[in-house]
Amino acid sequence: MGVSRLAQAAVEQSHDKDGIVWPVAIAPYAVMVVIPNLKESAQVEAAEKIYQDLNAAGIEALLDDRDERPGVKFKDSELMGIPFRLVTGRSLAQGKVEVVKRCDRTAQDVPIEAVVSTLKSWIAEALQ
Repeated sequence: MGVSRLAQAAVEQSHDKDGIVWPVAIAPYAVMVVIPNLKESAQVEAAEKIYQDLNAAGIEALLDDRDERPGVKFKDSELMGIPFRLVTGRSLAQGKVEVVKRCDRTAQDVPIEAVVSTLKSWIAEALQ
C-alpha cells in the first residue's frame, strides 16, 4: 500500500462534518498554537514561547500567527485535523491556555508551565 493510499484510508476512517481528524500517529503536526488576537502582546509572547517549548520537547507544533479573526483560525485548524489546538486567549490572565482535543472537541484550561507535560501524556495516551 502506498503512502497516498494510506492517507486516504486514514481520512475515510477519521473525519467529521468539519474535516479531517488525523490520528496522532500520522498527523502532520500534533499541536496547532493559535493566537486569537495579535494586538495583545501577552498572547503573542505566550504563544511563541509555548511553540518553541513544544518543538524543543519533540512535539511537532504549528503556530497560527495569521492576521485573521479567531473563528477563521479555529475553523482552519479543524479542517486541517491537527489533533490538539492550543489557544492563548481569555484564560491567559490566569496563567492558563485552552487546549482542545480535535477528536471529541473537549476543551481544558491547562497551566502554561504544564502544557508540554500534559500534551506529552495525551499524545502518549493517544498512541496506545
